[in-house]
Amino acid sequence: MKRLLTGLIVVFAALAFTSNTAQAQSTLEIVITEGQDSARPLAVVPFQWLGEGEAPYDFAEIIVADLRRSGRFNPISSRDMPSFPGKDTEVADYSVWARLGIEAMLVGEVSPLSGDRYQVTYELIDPLRGQITGGTAQALADGQLVDSNDHVIEGRSSVVNPNQFRQYAHRISDVVYEALTGERGAFLTRIAYIYVDLDLENPYHLMVSDYDGYNERVLLRSPQPLMSPTWSPDGNRVAYVSFENGRPEIFMQDIYTTQREKLTSFPGINGSPAWSPDGERMAMVLSKDGAPNIYIMDIASRRVEQITDHWRIDTEPYWTPDGKSLVFTSERGGRAQTYRVDLDTKRVRRVTFVGEANLGGVVTPDGRGLVVVNRDNGQFHIGRQDYPSGNFQVLTETSLDESPSVAPNGSMIIYSTTYNGKQVLALVSMDGRFRARLPSRDGEVKGPAWSPFL
Repeated sequence: MKRLLTGLIVVFAALAFTSNTAQAQSTLEIVITEGQDSARPLAVVPFQWLGEGEAPYDFAEIIVADLRRSGRFNPISSRDMPSFPGKDTEVADYSVWARLGIEAMLVGEVSPLSGDRYQVTYELIDPLRGQITGGTAQALADGQLVDSNDHVIEGRSSVVNPNQFRQYAHRISDVVYEALTGERGAFLTRIAYIYVDLDLENPYHLMVSDYDGYNERVLLRSPQPLMSPTWSPDGNRVAYVSFENGRPEIFMQDIYTTQREKLTSFPGINGSPAWSPDGERMAMVLSKDGAPNIYIMDIASRRVEQITDHWRIDTEPYWTPDGKSLVFTSERGGRAQTYRVDLDTKRVRRVTFVGEANLGGVVTPDGRGLVVVNRDNGQFHIGRQDYPSGNFQVLTETSLDESPSVAPNGSMIIYSTTYNGKQVLALVSMDGRFRARLPSRDGEVKGPAWSPFL
């Protein structure tokens, strides 16, 4: 029950969102461990630099890494590319690319402008369609046949400053991902997590970074343990529990202005905060009236309403996307399982039955699935249960998995696990085919939370 008890005393604090703490090299590094063989092949051609000297940035490198880490695509090496066009009209022979099995190819150009600005233009091309039409096709417009480049799936151009290069590369990845899958990309998102180095005077750090570990920022350095961040729906605030005053207290903080407010300081447990989808309420665990139960606070008025009332432990609330229900972990059946409570009727029903226990339930963004920590034969793994069919799939094979958090597009799960005797973060796709680790260069990392779309 270590995972369950941990959920009762989660600690989190944030004091500043200081961008100048970002490092050139990230603490985290994504290491793909499984799943590339089944991914779709595509080509991200190195963007052509139309200025003098060396290109200011390698956009293709970031885009390749994003698409590969999604688990959906397997970009080919530039060494295997037959040519390096910067735009569609420079593709001499689409059939050469089509014969490589390439489903799509991204080409682009970077041009210098005045005032340290750059024009970045890119096109996403279907080489098979280009092969069939010869690069152009005839379409009817206003009663006349005109050339139609329907093999160009997307084509965009933007003016970008150097400090926006990496962000814009992620934006391109989002466009490509959505164009090829029909699903919104989640590369322009962040994660919050806990970094622990017991050799430091303040060993526990609350961190926020891009989803891939870059542009990291320290929000809090604390001598006390920190765990389990939770994001506001607009991505501007983090709620957490802090022990810095010698007792658990729930805070929320604006990560840009650094302003923070104390939400609770009741006697006993104040834990597991979870923002409602509309951002106006906070679910939490309080023991101020006896046993730990689920409560909801109206953030504006600070009015607290008790949702569950049981003598056993109720913890780890998580909202359904419609804001009408909560899932939570409870021992009311003897062992920790996931339950669901209707907020209007207060009716509670059990929703997990596979294995010995199911903890830390997270509802997928579409409301059709439940991600849990599943314990079976003494092993803790991340599992997914479909709704309403109840079909259950164990997704991971790592050790002591916990704290799952789902990407806002529902494609990936980030979680905490153990590797080589250390706590690290890991990724697994929602179908379990793609897996990766995010080890830290030093210390340990745990308690991840994926931000909403930004």
